[in-house]
Amino acid sequence: MSETTPPEDCLTPGLYIVATPIGNLGDITVRAIDTLRRCDGVACEDTRVTGKLLKHLGISKPLWRYDDHSESRDRTRLVESMRDKAVALVSDAGTPMVSDPGYRLVNDCRAEGIAVTALPGACAAVTGLALSGLPNDRFLFAGFLPAKDKARREVLEELGAVDSTLVFYETAPRLVKSLGAIEEVLPNREVAVARELTKLHEDVKRGLPSGLKAFYDANPAKGEIVLLVGPPPEQIASAEDADAMLQDALRTMKASQAAAQVAKATGLDRKTLYARAMELRGQ
Repeated sequence: MSETTPPEDCLTPGLYIVATPIGNLGDITVRAIDTLRRCDGVACEDTRVTGKLLKHLGISKPLWRYDDHSESRDRTRLVESMRDKAVALVSDAGTPMVSDPGYRLVNDCRAEGIAVTALPGACAAVTGLALSGLPNDRFLFAGFLPAKDKARREVLEELGAVDSTLVFYETAPRLVKSLGAIEEVLPNREVAVARELTKLHEDVKRGLPSGLKAFYDANPAKGEIVLLVGPPPEQIASAEDADAMLQDALRTMKASQAAAQVAKATGLDRKTLYARAMELRGQ
C-alpha cells in the first residue's frame, strides 16, 4: 500500500453530504451509518440534535457547528480541513441542501477542488409529495413561504401560474395564515397538509384551502409541516369565452373583482384576466 492510499477503515478526504432521518430513526441508511462511523468529523446545524442521533447509533465524533449564522471564515476553515480529513455534512433532519445553507459549503469545496460525495436518503418534501396524492410528475419546491402577509401573497401570485404541484415547508404557528393566503390567491386549488412525517402521529389532510383553514383554526396544528398546493385546474374557457364572461362581470364589478370571479370559474390566470379586463373597460 502506498503512503497516499488511506487505510481501509478511513474515508478519502473531502465532503460527504449525509441525509439523516426526518422523524423515524429507522430511516437512516446503512451507507449513512458507515460514513458517519468512518469520517473524521461532522458539520451540523445543531450539535445537540446531531449528538442525539450519533449516540443512538453508538458513534462518537467531533461535531462542528455549521448553520445560517456561520461566518465565511468558519466555512473557509472547514473547507481547508477537508484537504486531509473526511467531513460529513448533516442537517437536523432530512437531506442537506434542501432549504439549508449547505450549498455555500459545496460551492466553496468545488472551487477549491475538494471532492464532494452525496448520500441519498430521507427528504420531507418528497415524502409529503408522495403521501399527498397530488400530481407528482412535475413539482416545484419553494422552501418556506415568507412570514409577512404581503410578501406571502406575492410569492403565491408569482408561483400560481406554474403548471406544477407547489411544495412548501411551513411551521405550525404560521399554517393558518398561509392557508388563508392560499384561499385568497388560489382559492380553487387542492391543498394538502402533511404533518409529523414518519413519526407516530403522521397525518395528511387534503381539500380546498377554505376547508383546511377552518379545520386548523379549530384544531391548531403541531409539529413539522409540508404544505402542498396542486397545479392549476384544467382551463375550460377559450379566450372568446373569457372575454364574454369578463364583459358580463364588468357591468356590475370592478376590473379586479371581475378578474377574480372569472379566474375562479375557469382556472385561468387572474393577473392575465385583470389585464384583459382593463383593456375591455377601455374599449
